[in-house]
Amino acid sequence: MRFFLRLFLILSVVLNFCSCNSPGKEKDPVDYVNPYMGNISHLLVPTFPTVHLPHSMLRFIPNKESYTSEQMYGIPLVTTSHRSPSSFRISPFRMVGDSVCLKGYSYDNEKVEPYRYVVRFDEEEVDIDYAPSHQSAVCHFHFEDNNGNLIFTAVNGELEVSGDTVRGYEILRDGKTKVFIYLETKEMPARAGIVRKNNKVDYTRTKYSGRDASVILCFGTPDIHIRYGISYISGEQAQKNMQREIDTYDTDVIARRGRDIWNNALGKIKVQGDNENDKVVFYTSLYRIYERMVNISEDGKYYSGFDKKVHEDEGIPFYTDDWVWDTYRAVHPLRILIEPEKQAWMIRSFIRMARQTPEGWMPTFPEVTGDSHRMNGNHVVSVIADALCKDLTGFDVSQAYKACKSALSEKSHLPWLRIPKTELDDFFTRNGYFPGLNIGETEFVKEVDSWERRQSVAISLGAYYDYWCLSRIARKLGMKDDVNDFLINSQGYRKLYNKETAFFHPRNNKGDFIEGVDYKFSGGLGARDYYDENNAWTYRWAVPHNIADMVSLMGGNEKFVGNLDRTFREPLGKPKYEFYAQLPDQTGNVGQFSMGNEPSLHIPYLYNYAKQPWRTQKKIHRLLDQWFRNDLMGMPGDEDGGGMSAFVVFSSLGFYPVTPGLPMYAIGSPRFERSLIKLGNGKTFEIICEHYASENKYIQSARLNGKVWNKSWFSHKDIMRGGKLELVMGKYPNKAWASDDSSVPPSFEMEDE
Repeated sequence: MRFFLRLFLILSVVLNFCSCNSPGKEKDPVDYVNPYMGNISHLLVPTFPTVHLPHSMLRFIPNKESYTSEQMYGIPLVTTSHRSPSSFRISPFRMVGDSVCLKGYSYDNEKVEPYRYVVRFDEEEVDIDYAPSHQSAVCHFHFEDNNGNLIFTAVNGELEVSGDTVRGYEILRDGKTKVFIYLETKEMPARAGIVRKNNKVDYTRTKYSGRDASVILCFGTPDIHIRYGISYISGEQAQKNMQREIDTYDTDVIARRGRDIWNNALGKIKVQGDNENDKVVFYTSLYRIYERMVNISEDGKYYSGFDKKVHEDEGIPFYTDDWVWDTYRAVHPLRILIEPEKQAWMIRSFIRMARQTPEGWMPTFPEVTGDSHRMNGNHVVSVIADALCKDLTGFDVSQAYKACKSALSEKSHLPWLRIPKTELDDFFTRNGYFPGLNIGETEFVKEVDSWERRQSVAISLGAYYDYWCLSRIARKLGMKDDVNDFLINSQGYRKLYNKETAFFHPRNNKGDFIEGVDYKFSGGLGARDYYDENNAWTYRWAVPHNIADMVSLMGGNEKFVGNLDRTFREPLGKPKYEFYAQLPDQTGNVGQFSMGNEPSLHIPYLYNYAKQPWRTQKKIHRLLDQWFRNDLMGMPGDEDGGGMSAFVVFSSLGFYPVTPGLPMYAIGSPRFERSLIKLGNGKTFEIICEHYASENKYIQSARLNGKVWNKSWFSHKDIMRGGKLELVMGKYPNKAWASDDSSVPPSFEMEDE
């Protein structure tokens, strides 16, 4: 017996040693996320290292001017909308007499994870550890001098301290929407009060309202633990949110819960390959897609910034904060694959937003405060059309159609404005295009924004696509007359197509092509007189709904490919400092192609439509290598909270939704040896690359579910059935693969829908 006991102990020690020291322990998906990727921008807005749970109301972004900033400005408690300034902040400090002097903090040892934030304020010698839940969070402050004190500030609002609790609100930029906070400390403060405008502490008062409303809590202890909840409904609801989610002051506990939630979300797609940096880029991009939209339902109710009222959610969460001009292209299509139920909830939220406005129009850039209406177009109609053609249910199609149709028929097409139609819109209705001003002509329509200008070609092309999407919804509802009318409107791009140059060219109100237009530089800052943020070389390809017709207009496959090649090869035409002084959004340039702005995302896939998919395969690999990297400048432009990241996710998997509203995907070139997508219907779709290697970017042959596949696309039904796409890869292109007429992706409509 002793012998067996001794043997058991020896084996236990050996096995334990082996398990603890086994090399190559597999990482979890969240371990690959690098929130710092792209934090230094090439020109405009960088990415943000956001700490949050997927689609959650509470988001935390370190409170500093930029990644390179030497200072932080306290600990923010919530970011209410993408890129908005944070609301509320906590400032640890040392007391000197009866005054406080708050300034920027020098910081060090910062570590950002999706579910946790750690930093040290080194001059104050304070260590901070933060972990969020969905509508609440915990934070631990450790003071080395054993004398901890905190100031809580609302930029514009009210705060009140009572014992170990702080209550209050902050008024957001619309002047009506409030975010409420309820906060508790584990340790009881020795004394508390307010901070006056002259930085003097007043312990006789416990409530302060106005700008930079601040309360002070003095503990005199080395450790301070806080937990808090936020709400858009009330302070009482903020307390309920905290009590529902946070049952401890232990950041380790809350961080572990957050880590599990993130692994569940990111684990919906699993990738295998020998390039660890590719995995970092992939999972970081997937993490960024989960920042928005955010669920702001609180115990069955939600505050709507669209009518400034609190509503019952009737068992369906309310989502907001979405910049649809960017996200309709790939973010929403990705959700249809992996989170269809949430996508349906988001569409129901769009419908609710429309119903809660006097006009009944679909939003364009919905935020907590309402529709901020940025950019141009009304692309929620694309989100609806894409959902319907992919058989997504769970929302009222008739209501969605009504809100989309009214937005296109009643609201002005002018950018950045939510106003009824103007004389320019009436001109569009009569003539089929938005008129531009002749070069040097003074604007005479008062509604036109002096900064955003007319954007005549960009607006027209966006509207044509929206009309096509609207026709798709109308067809689902059996509205034949509407279908025909909108299909005719959707082909209006032909009115702007200049056959002599093969570009979309602005026309004036007399119907003439405007003379003297330079396709690179005409149109002022951002080319906004005629285009928007990008020049004519980008908008040359802005007909995603009828690419086959574009091939025809350009004179066939050879000329189409030639024009695509020229886009990637045409020089900037000016020194970089001059080019970007006029076109700062058009970054990530390869020739005139801009990898750094969303209107370009589909362009590399267009070679498929001209029977040369090998060129798409080459371009996708090169673009991902050049512009999306595991480093601080690893994002080529303004990422827009998921818009560009979704391109990375799809392209790394090996396919892309070129035409939202058409249930198909163009095939590119996968980055991984094996990828497994857990579909929302419970099935899985696998992409397998034989002869996988970094240099083997070209498809030699393909099989879809065991069947030889000679098409450069597959349908949504193909992927939702589950199964495998098997690709044999090689170092050199097989130019014969998917190169005949039957191989080309469909345009405008599909026979097997």
